[in-house]
Amino acid sequence: MKVIIDGDACPGISIIEKVAKNRKIPVMIFCDINHFIQSDYSQVKIVDSGFQSVDMYVMNETEKGDIVISQDYGVAAICLSKKAKVMNPKGFIYKEDNIDRLLGERHISQKIRRGGGKTSNPKKRTEEDDLRLERNLIKLIENFDC
Repeated sequence: MKVIIDGDACPGISIIEKVAKNRKIPVMIFCDINHFIQSDYSQVKIVDSGFQSVDMYVMNETEKGDIVISQDYGVAAICLSKKAKVMNPKGFIYKEDNIDRLLGERHISQKIRRGGGKTSNPKKRTEEDDLRLERNLIKLIENFDC
């Protein structure tokens, strides 16, 4: 098991590293050349910038039994199909029974925006998000069947 982070938009990296380090689980962070991420614990992989370049590396590196942290529903869907556990940086766990709905909602939002409409902005990160991230990451590590 390893933890793979889509690092281009992951504000909870320090929480993820703390949990993984306490359990001696390796962490890989992928980011493009436009982001500067340093870590004393994780292996940071810097990839070329470009449309979905980090996403492709995350998906290709993921194996059965890994835990992936990404806010991208497409990445989540592919990693779930590889029998990995996936959660977003706010600690919400993606599962087979919710990913189709999330992908559908994303599609509808994209259609609205392409048509000139507006959709709501993401909510600001809260302390509750940090607590959920830590709690659910521990849950995925300790009980991989959840």
